[in-house]
Amino acid sequence: MAIRSNKFTRLLFRVALTLAATAIVVYFLPREQTFAYDYTIGKPWKYGQIIAEFDFPIYKPDQVIRAERDSVRKLFQPYFTMDAGEMDVQLRRFKNDCAAGKMEKVPPAYLRYVTKCLQEVYSCGIVESSDYTAMLDSGVNVVRVVSGTTSQPRTVKELYTTRSAYMHIMLGDSANFRHDLLSLCNVNNYLAVNVEPDNRKTRSAYQDLLSSISFASGMVQSGQKIIDRGEIVTQKTVSILESMKKESIKRHDNNRQLRMQTLGKFIIVGLLLLMFLLYLYFFRKEYLNSMRCLLLFYFMLTLFPCITSWVEYSTAQSAYLVPYAMVPLFVRVFMDARTSFIVHVVSVLLCSIAVHAPYEFVVVQFIAGAVAVFSVKELSSRSQLLQAALQVTIVTVVFMLGYDLSQGLTLTTFDPSWYICIFINGILLLFAYPMMYIIERMFGFTSSVTLIELSNVNMPLLRQMSKEAQGTFQHSMQVANLATEVAGKIGAKVELVRTGALYHDIGKMKNPAFFTENQKGVNPHDSLPEERSAQIIIQHVTDGLEMAEKHHLPAVLRGFIATHHGKSKTKYFYIKYLNGHPDEAINEDAFTYPGPNPSTLEQAILMMADSVEAASRSLQTITDETLRTLVNNIIDTQMAEGYFKNCPITFHDIEVAKEQFISSLKTVYHTRIQYPTLNQPSQKPKEERSKGNSFFGNYKNWNHAHRDRRNQKQ
Repeated sequence: MAIRSNKFTRLLFRVALTLAATAIVVYFLPREQTFAYDYTIGKPWKYGQIIAEFDFPIYKPDQVIRAERDSVRKLFQPYFTMDAGEMDVQLRRFKNDCAAGKMEKVPPAYLRYVTKCLQEVYSCGIVESSDYTAMLDSGVNVVRVVSGTTSQPRTVKELYTTRSAYMHIMLGDSANFRHDLLSLCNVNNYLAVNVEPDNRKTRSAYQDLLSSISFASGMVQSGQKIIDRGEIVTQKTVSILESMKKESIKRHDNNRQLRMQTLGKFIIVGLLLLMFLLYLYFFRKEYLNSMRCLLLFYFMLTLFPCITSWVEYSTAQSAYLVPYAMVPLFVRVFMDARTSFIVHVVSVLLCSIAVHAPYEFVVVQFIAGAVAVFSVKELSSRSQLLQAALQVTIVTVVFMLGYDLSQGLTLTTFDPSWYICIFINGILLLFAYPMMYIIERMFGFTSSVTLIELSNVNMPLLRQMSKEAQGTFQHSMQVANLATEVAGKIGAKVELVRTGALYHDIGKMKNPAFFTENQKGVNPHDSLPEERSAQIIIQHVTDGLEMAEKHHLPAVLRGFIATHHGKSKTKYFYIKYLNGHPDEAINEDAFTYPGPNPSTLEQAILMMADSVEAASRSLQTITDETLRTLVNNIIDTQMAEGYFKNCPITFHDIEVAKEQFISSLKTVYHTRIQYPTLNQPSQKPKEERSKGNSFFGNYKNWNHAHRDRRNQKQ
C-alpha cells in the first residue's frame, strides 16, 4: 500500500510539474504574431520566404496618411451661421435714436455714412474676437458662412470683430469725416456679433472629408508571395510587411481567436514535454524517479523559451545571441550524452515557437547543440569549456555560411550581423563555467570540476587526515587508485569514484588509534569488550557523515561515506564474540553498519576496493594465487550477502573488476629482484690460479702471496 501511494505521489508530482512548466512557457510566448524583421531598403532579404496567410489591404505609410490629413485640415472650411436679422435690429435702433434727437449735433451726411458702414460690416459678418483669433492660429483662411439655406465661402480677412468694425467705421473715410463728430454717434452701441461658428456642422463635414481619404493603396491576396530570401527589399515590400503586421494585430484582438491560439500553443508545448517524459520512461527511468533531475530538466526547458520570448521583442536577431548550447553542456556534465541531446532538442523546439524564422533557428541550434555534446565529456578544466565554445562557434559559422550560399547569396550580399551574433553567442557560452556552480547549489548536483577541486590533497579535510590519521590517509589513497582503475574499465565515473574514495573514511579522524592502519604497537581494543570495539569501528561512518555535513561536502560524496560498508558486519569482533560466547544470544545490530547498501555503480566499486585493499594488507605471502583467492573470496561474499542488489552493476562488470583488482594489487605488492651474491673463489692449484694475463688476475695473485708472507712473519 505504501509503495502504491509513493508511486501515485511521484506521478502527481510529474503531472503538476509538466502542467506548471507548460503554463509558464505559454504565458511568456508572444500572444500575437511578431514581425520584428531587420531589413534595409535596397539590401537583400535575409530571412525565409513569406506567404500571405489572409487577404489584407496595403496600408499607406503613417507619414503619408498624416500628410493627407494635414492637407485636408488646411483646405477644410469651417461652417459659421449668420444671423441676418441682427443687422435690421441694430439699424432700426440707430434710426430711432436719430429720430429721438440723440444725435442732433451730428450732420445728416455723417448719419448717412454711419448707416452705410453698419450695413457693410453686418453684411460681411461680425464674429467673436476669440473665434477670430482661433481661426488665425489654426491656419484657417476661408470659412463658409451659412445664411438661410445657402452657404458662401468667405475669407477670414473679410470678417470683422466688434473692435475692427468700430475702427473701420471711425477711420474708414477720415479725409471727409471728422473723428470727433463720428464719436457723437456712439457706434459701439450698434455693433453686435451676427456670425457664430456651427460646430456640429463643422464636425460632420470634417469627418466626411477625412473618411474620403483612402488608407490603402492596394490589396494582397491569401497565398500571395510577399518576398523570398535574397530578393531586394523595396519600399513597396516594406509597406506590405507593415500592412500584414497591422492586420495580424487586428485579427488577434479578437478574444475568441486569442483563446484558440493560446489553446493551440498549450497543446504544442504540452505534447513536447510529454514526449520528453516518455523518453525518460523508456530509456532513463533513474532520472524520471529523481526529483532533482526532473527539476533541472524543467528549469532548462522553461527558462530558455521564456528568455527567447522576451528577447524576440527587441530585435530580429536577438534570439541568436542566447547561448542555447548551455543546455546540453550542463546536462552532459551532470548526466549523459543522449539525455543532453534530447533535452536540447526539446528546448530548441519550444523556443522556435517564439521566433519568426523557426526553420533556420532549429537547424542552426541543432548543429550547435550536437557539437556541444560531442566536445565535452567531463568538464575538468576551464580550457575544455573554451575549446567547446570555440568549436561550437566555428561549426555554427561554417554552417551559416553554407546555408547563405545555398540560398543564393553572394559574399558581397552577406549580412554580417548574423555572424556577429554567433560570435557573441560563443562568448556568452563561456559563462557556463560560473553558472555551473549555481546549478550545483540549486539542484544538488556535483560537477567534475568540483570533484577535481575536492580531490586536491591540500583541501582542509584531506590535509587534516594526512596529519591526524596517516595510515587512514594512505589507505584512502590506495583505495582511490584501485577504484579509479576499475571505474575506467567498466565505464563508471572515474573522478567521482576517486573523490569518494578519498573521503570515505574521514570519520576515522575522531578516533584514529582504534584503527589498525594508524596503530603503532598498542591496540586499545585489547582492553575493550567486543561490543564496544564494534561500536567504535561502526561509529566512523556516522562521524564521517557529520564531518561531511559540517564541511559542506556534496550529497554524492556523503553517499560514499554511508555506503562503503553497506549493511555488513564488523566480522573480526563479531566472530570473536561468537567464539567467546557460544551459548549466548547475540545482538546482531550491535555489530552491523548502519548502511545503506550501495545504490550506484560507483558506490559498489568503492565498497569492493575498500574491502580488497584492507584485506590485502593481512596477507603473509604475496603471490598471484593468494591475491586471486583473496579478491574472489571477498567480492563473491559481498555478492552472496546481497550488497549489490540495489545498484546497476552486472556480472560482467564484477568479473572485470576482479581481474583489475588482482592486476593492480600485483603491481602494488610486486616482489623485487633478488640480486645474486658473489661466490668465494675455490682453492685451486697454484698453477691454475696464476693462469690469465689480466690485471685483476695478477692483482689477486699478488694480494694472496703478500698475505701469506705476512702470516709467516707473525
